[in-house]
Amino acid sequence: MSDIAQIRAAAARAKGHVRQTPLLSAPALDDIAGRRVFAKAEVLQLTGSFKFRGAWSAVSNLPPAERAKGVLAFSSGNHAQGVAYAAALHGVQATIIMPADAPQAKIDNTRFYGAEVILYDRKGGEDRNVIGARLQEERGLPLIKPFDNADVIAGQGTCGLEIAQQAREAGIEQAEVLACCGGGGLSAGIALALEADAPRMRLRTAEPEGFDDTARSLAAGEICRNTGPEAGLCDAIVTPAPGQLTFPILNRLAGAGIVVSDDEVRAAMRAAYAHLKLVVEPGGAVALAAALYQGAELDGDTAIVTLSGGNVDPDLFADILRG
Repeated sequence: MSDIAQIRAAAARAKGHVRQTPLLSAPALDDIAGRRVFAKAEVLQLTGSFKFRGAWSAVSNLPPAERAKGVLAFSSGNHAQGVAYAAALHGVQATIIMPADAPQAKIDNTRFYGAEVILYDRKGGEDRNVIGARLQEERGLPLIKPFDNADVIAGQGTCGLEIAQQAREAGIEQAEVLACCGGGGLSAGIALALEADAPRMRLRTAEPEGFDDTARSLAAGEICRNTGPEAGLCDAIVTPAPGQLTFPILNRLAGAGIVVSDDEVRAAMRAAYAHLKLVVEPGGAVALAAALYQGAELDGDTAIVTLSGGNVDPDLFADILRG
């Protein structure tokens, strides 16, 4: 299980390798939300998403002899790119299992970082866990899971350390901190960091309609699964269920989950582009959508949101900007 000591250790390993991303604001966003809104711009992180934090943490913490074999991961895109680049910077090969229907930009970028990409038929029912287990056995590679990995959670927690520090510098003592949530690695890591460094701030998960497994799990006090296919507008955060490692953390520390519509996500993407001049992918805009359009679900006068990724296909982004 990840804890604050692991997060601080991950932060130490990240120095000089992982970017500290800015905490941004815009009066127009405050006006839409009816409260102050601050955005943690993880779209500016290396590989275009927060996932590089967890990938670097996990790859850098492998024993050198094990890391030298190369690494294995499965991902719809952002974790894939993060692991591929972290492996490349360590001079080792990455093998990444990706759904064939993942955004082409994410597949292309993963290959650009030097990874071997193995595509599978997600819509046809192929299971990436089964493929990953087979390859792990055949090739003897360490598997870096996208969220249910203690080092990955610790790496994502470095984002929470930065939020706490930047909020103090901005004079923010109390806030709702909204994180885009798939399997819960970012949310759990931030929640642990806030517990230690900003205890007056509360982590809230944000998810798209139809893929609200974390919100339902938090309400039930036990893990609930999505029943539909792992596909949708917010591809980066569409997962079957919260993680076995992440959910206990969220169940202890997070407030009620917030759910947004795809139309609200699209509107949040347009707002981020118009007022922050940032390109945000659908899954990365869910927390901003929650702050802007689900304000009745929030307490207090300040929300801090993660803009967790910006790896969107250009044609889709152009279509969304046109409305």
